[in-house]
Amino acid sequence: MLKQRIITAIVLLAILLPALFWPSPVPFCVVALILIAAAAWEWGKLNGLGQGGAVGCAVACVVLCAGSWYVGLLERQLPALWLVAGVSWVIAGAFLIRGGVAGWPRIPQTVRIVAGVLALWAAWLAVAQARVIGINFLLSLLVLVWVADIFAYFAGRAFGLKFTKRKLAPAISPGKSWEGVWGGMAGVVVLAVAWTLADRALQADVPSLYSRLAAQGWWLLVIAAVFMAAMSVVGDLVESLVKRSAGAKDSSNLLPGHGGVLDRVDALLPTLPLAMMLASLTAR
Repeated sequence: MLKQRIITAIVLLAILLPALFWPSPVPFCVVALILIAAAAWEWGKLNGLGQGGAVGCAVACVVLCAGSWYVGLLERQLPALWLVAGVSWVIAGAFLIRGGVAGWPRIPQTVRIVAGVLALWAAWLAVAQARVIGINFLLSLLVLVWVADIFAYFAGRAFGLKFTKRKLAPAISPGKSWEGVWGGMAGVVVLAVAWTLADRALQADVPSLYSRLAAQGWWLLVIAAVFMAAMSVVGDLVESLVKRSAGAKDSSNLLPGHGGVLDRVDALLPTLPLAMMLASLTAR
């Protein structure tokens, strides 16, 4: 298993890093589109569709993403879209987690399928727009989720259930604790402050999300960092409850040793559009 994880990680990095740092954003947007299409296929399978229906989900997602690219949405400011996407994730995330695993099948299948494809489309559009803005801006979004996950893991291992008497969502993800969530939030706050100071010291040509927020006030930076870290947990929990409802351990086996694409991007699904929403609001 470890060997598979390492090999898969090396292959992914060999594809993603050159695409990320290519002078044009096109290669990265194409790679992201392929991954999102794979995630849409997994979404269809997790929600009871056969092979043909799952492929249809992937095709629909590709059409939405490619159509958005064709009409020039990657270069446009879309504050209304990001506000709707961000608010929708906050409301839907709270509703789904409250309903738990048992509540997921009660939602009509068509609604689940359409909502999932739209969420994947919004995530792709957000990450593609972020790459068009600049590598520093994009990395500040991606690293946020990675840091939140790493700090949550180690904080959970070190302090889990030492300050609280119950886990975060035992019926959805038994391994998560409130201490882990707090650790992830603390890690993201440290990251945000450090990245902002680095931007200023290096006089970054393209400011990160954190620098944009800090320009409006350090208090806003801290609140936004905590909020984004919390929403990354929401994305993880939503995917976990969907998998539990489907009786699946992983979203697929597309990434040997790592599970599926959704398993790797679940926390990014809410944070990417929310980051674009915050960037749009601060720009205004």
